[in-house]
Amino acid sequence: MKRFPYLAGYACLALLLLGGAKAAAQDPPPPPPADPSAQGDDAAGDPAPPTPATDDERLDELDQRLRILERKGEIADEQAADKAKAAPAVTAGRDGFSFRSADGAFQIKLRGLIHFDGRFFADDTERPGVDTFVLRRVRPILEGTVFKIFDFRFVPDFGGGTTVLQDAYLDTRFVPAARLRVGKFKTPFGIERLQSASDLVFVERGLPNNLVPNRDLGIQLFGDLADARISYALGVFNGVADGGSADIDVNSGKDVAARLFFQPFVKGDSALKNLGFGLAATSGDHNGTVTAPGLPTYRTGGQASFFSYRSDATPAGTVIAEGSNDRLSPQLTWYAGRFGLLAEYVSSEQQVRRAAVAQKLTHTAWQVAGSFALFGGEPSYRGINPKKPFDRTAHTWGALELAARYNVLDVDDDTFPLFANPASAASRAEAWALGLNWYLNRNVRWMLDYEQTTFEGGAASGDREDEKALLGRVQVAF
Repeated sequence: MKRFPYLAGYACLALLLLGGAKAAAQDPPPPPPADPSAQGDDAAGDPAPPTPATDDERLDELDQRLRILERKGEIADEQAADKAKAAPAVTAGRDGFSFRSADGAFQIKLRGLIHFDGRFFADDTERPGVDTFVLRRVRPILEGTVFKIFDFRFVPDFGGGTTVLQDAYLDTRFVPAARLRVGKFKTPFGIERLQSASDLVFVERGLPNNLVPNRDLGIQLFGDLADARISYALGVFNGVADGGSADIDVNSGKDVAARLFFQPFVKGDSALKNLGFGLAATSGDHNGTVTAPGLPTYRTGGQASFFSYRSDATPAGTVIAEGSNDRLSPQLTWYAGRFGLLAEYVSSEQQVRRAAVAQKLTHTAWQVAGSFALFGGEPSYRGINPKKPFDRTAHTWGALELAARYNVLDVDDDTFPLFANPASAASRAEAWALGLNWYLNRNVRWMLDYEQTTFEGGAASGDREDEKALLGRVQVAF
């Protein structure tokens, strides 16, 4: 199409030249020259008039000019094509905004996650909860690629009125079976913790995540084997307390983390296609101090603390981590049609000390969570992508999902009373939850959960009062 202006020019030039040639051919022949002898001596010195070009010469000249113009057009087209190839690509869509070089070697992605939550409590006379709205997560996400194989991710979080660096790491993609990650990122351990916050089925993660390391600084080798049927991760990290994240280390001990996950039927079309199961473990030495004990606090779905170790800022009254910490977690996910299932068990063993008394304590937790798509999509580990986004004028309504969960956390009986106060720290938490999720589209979701938690211990009179929490969320993720 770009050559049309040149072709028009060629046609006009051809018409003009041919018209000139035709006019020349129709002109009457010139009169014969006069006799020089009759014009005097001066006429004999005048030059002879130029000989007119023949038709063949005119056609040769026309052909040459047409060739020149045609080549100029080809050069212009080649330059325009080269310019288009070198131009960066800019895209905007449901996965965010991206800028990519023409050869794909360099890329920048701008994404984001916002969670606006509401928490409301009922029958909370003994331990009143605060009914509140909160910005649970506010995360601008910067991702990119440089020189084709180096990927980076930078994620600060401004949720809750604080600023926290969640992720800051670099991946090197040598081959699909071997990728190297360095920086701050999630420890490869808990199945629900590894799930993105934008893909969670419930507003808050289950009780087992109290025992699972969150984000840590380290180096990790990971990849896929056997045509993506096996995924592995092996890393060395600074080490964090149960449920914790850290940007600095307070001791020289390091944690080793390993995870294997199998999807043996992922390449088939059976109902077991999206069945996955695996095992994860961490091991290391954690050593705290009176000012930084290195021990966790456990929380409910309503984010209320229900267990913590004794701490009064004195060596005699403060429990600290001192020695080995070992964790183990078998885990499973299965998605078939409109049904989804996630299950995990976590065991965390930690050596602690109070004054001269040391003890190895083992805490355990487990959960089973199921979901069912009422309409509009199918559950997956990445959430539901509605087949038809909400559009009132088109009478499409997105996707609706119903979810249920049962989860338990048990604290080692040897923890009480020396290392934790039974009048304030519960020895067991047991919770069930129901949830309803409306996916208006891939980017916007509304969530509503009811979760009830019962306790053993945790109050001066015996068992702590049940927590009855109504949790809501509006999510924007892109």
